[in-house]
Amino acid sequence: MKRTLLSRVYELRFYQKNIVWFLMTIMGVLMVLPMWNVIVVSTSSTLASTQSGVVLWWQAFSLEGYQYVFQITKLARPFMNSLLVTTVGTVLQVLLSSIAGYVLIHRDLPYCRLMMTFILITMMIPGDLTLISIYRLNKSLGLLNSYTGLILNGLISGFSILLMRNYFSSISYSLAESSRVDGANELFIFARIYLPISLPGLATVFFMEYVAKWNSITLPAALLTKESMYTLPLMLKMMILSTNSVSGVAQVPNNAIMAAIVISAAPLLLIYVFAQRFLLSGLNLGATKE
Repeated sequence: MKRTLLSRVYELRFYQKNIVWFLMTIMGVLMVLPMWNVIVVSTSSTLASTQSGVVLWWQAFSLEGYQYVFQITKLARPFMNSLLVTTVGTVLQVLLSSIAGYVLIHRDLPYCRLMMTFILITMMIPGDLTLISIYRLNKSLGLLNSYTGLILNGLISGFSILLMRNYFSSISYSLAESSRVDGANELFIFARIYLPISLPGLATVFFMEYVAKWNSITLPAALLTKESMYTLPLMLKMMILSTNSVSGVAQVPNNAIMAAIVISAAPLLLIYVFAQRFLLSGLNLGATKE
């Protein structure tokens, strides 16, 4: 009887494991297919890229799309705009989120619950709902068509603050207390104790915010009217939606559009490859609280 029961349990676990692997395989294929289709079309000839449907293999391998992107569409300027705005904005946002998160872990901080509630309320408000107000404010301050406007808007993130606060909370508070006894000030404790220990959390916040800012299209579309200030996602939108190319001469071929998408995704993939170890530990530890 016991053997029969145990065999049924093992058999059930075996089927459950196989079902999980089967579902994960299907999900993986569904995620990889669109990316593979983009890569194949971007490296196909202009004529081959015009065929409809999902293309999973090359009919005629060619780098015409990449040549078109670099020689005709002049994608280098939007790429550098996105790189500058995203990098500077993300570094400042990680710094400010870390400072705010460190302040919120203090046990004697007055009105801490009120501040936490206010941060949560800001996360409940959709960003698109404030877009008109953001535009009018930036217009009155003269920040339209400027790097400063793109960097300052969205510089504070409630989600990043809470993530850093939870990560700092997972660090033993006795470290800070013993440092204060030894005469260390708050800046020293923050910069020399908490930040070095919190590298996985910082990497997690940096990557998540970098991806969000790099892919942002709503805010640049609202604040930018000069083509020389366009970011990469905004230029991709113009390439896809416009019937004419950026030069105004001919229609943008499909392989060039896909090549631009590959180029825009490449920096994010590189960051993920180098920061993968920190990201996994940061997401796990940042989700717990002492």
